[in-house]
Amino acid sequence: MKLRNLKNSVPLSLSILLLLSCKPKEPALLLPVYGEKKEVAGDTIYHTIGDFKLTNQYGETVNRSTMNGKICVSNFFFATCKSICPEMSTNLTDVQKAFEKDDSVLILSHSVNPLHDTVEVLLSYATQYEAQKNKWHLLTGEKKEIYDLAKTSYLVNAFEDDGSPEGFLHSEFLLLVDPKGRIRGMYDGTDKAQVQKLIEDIRLLKKEK
Repeated sequence: MKLRNLKNSVPLSLSILLLLSCKPKEPALLLPVYGEKKEVAGDTIYHTIGDFKLTNQYGETVNRSTMNGKICVSNFFFATCKSICPEMSTNLTDVQKAFEKDDSVLILSHSVNPLHDTVEVLLSYATQYEAQKNKWHLLTGEKKEIYDLAKTSYLVNAFEDDGSPEGFLHSEFLLLVDPKGRIRGMYDGTDKAQVQKLIEDIRLLKKEK
């Protein structure tokens, strides 16, 4: 009895199914996504960093498009801060060193005292912490825009407070933002162990790409 050609006997629908099953899957989310999310036409829409336009320590414009396709570590500080800011900035040098040759990782530090923290002041501060050009942007601009960016985009506090010892309050968090602008982690920037976890999570996030 003649055997049938099995290749030709496989139904077309099954062949398509087999081909689809061999297609590489999109990488699963290896880290959580922070902020509200909603379902639109079957897709999940996540909270993302909104538009902004600020100026870095070299007088260059940094905006939302600067972040596109990059993994970013963001925080809020001010140059005359004597409490948590020096510790946060020192720990950010560890983040910079871990990815100093990796152009896909940026650091964005936003001043909550932009009236004092001019381009010249930020350049001096950047020099103190050896911030590399095009790697670590120290940002100034309109105070309201920076405060709104902290609250509505990064979901942290940043505001002027006459009752505080230094006149300003801001979050101690370092925020990890993925190439799509989604917040993927929050870490205590004064805690060495937390900063090391941030570095490890950046490497984990790169696997998602």
